[in-house]
Amino acid sequence: MTMKTRFEQLFDQHALGLADMGKMNDVFTLASQERLRPAAEDERRILFVAIDMQNDFMENGALPVPGSFQDAANAARFIYRHMDKITNIAISLDTHQPQQIFHPCWWTDESGNHPEPYTIIKAADVAGGKWIAAAHPGESLEYVTELEARSRKDLCIWPYHCLEGTAGAALETQFAKVVYFHSIARRSETQRIVKGLDPLSEMYGIIKPEYDRKGSYNKTFLDRLPSYDKVIVAGEAKSHCVLESVRQILEHYGDRRDVTSKIVLLADCMSPIPGFEQATDETFAYFQEKYGIYIVSSTELEL
Repeated sequence: MTMKTRFEQLFDQHALGLADMGKMNDVFTLASQERLRPAAEDERRILFVAIDMQNDFMENGALPVPGSFQDAANAARFIYRHMDKITNIAISLDTHQPQQIFHPCWWTDESGNHPEPYTIIKAADVAGGKWIAAAHPGESLEYVTELEARSRKDLCIWPYHCLEGTAGAALETQFAKVVYFHSIARRSETQRIVKGLDPLSEMYGIIKPEYDRKGSYNKTFLDRLPSYDKVIVAGEAKSHCVLESVRQILEHYGDRRDVTSKIVLLADCMSPIPGFEQATDETFAYFQEKYGIYIVSSTELEL
């Protein structure tokens, strides 16, 4: 593949995490000058899934993931290098309001103090009055109780992040330019997955909340996956939103090795939240053995 546009015309390593992405129309002009085959004509269909590659998860963001700048750069370069082979790109966007169960203002102690970020709240803490929900006390107790019963992650209070309408909730700007360049150059609409709007649940994975009464899930996205020959995954954070997204897909297609073995994780395009490294690596090793997923460096994978 030969393109007129150089990678450096799209991606500025020194501007990672900055809100100013320059003139997006200039990116579209460059993309429209390319003569790449339309994605609809691909015989071999490849989906690239970028999970929560947003400003607030970058190293200068509200909930920074160490290594995220290099992850975004590696993922962008991989897309550029395989521009003519990636059929579709799906991006997930973690999107919140301040008043959500995992943010400090949802809880107070008996003195009216809010929990500090990274505080773990267990069902016993709520039942015993150590932490009091400012709203929906019954549903809040139900939520933490169900998390423990289902052996999911404990409720963690996170710094306010990805607040709807703020720069922190936006796709990282340099990465976004490459994603939308692909959309125009390949005539392929970028798929958007907005997640995390339910005030009464965390939603790490792109398929469903950690727990909700309705049992809602993203059937549309799941139903598309068998139509692809390969599903490539990158994003932040490896230990939380990437891991849970992959887990949810694998659990849904657990008896279909023909689907699960198509999943490839780019090892150098995702990083964990510190303190979760060992458990994350152990879980992914289990996924490799049970479901046949692949984990490989972006520089080693050829499409």
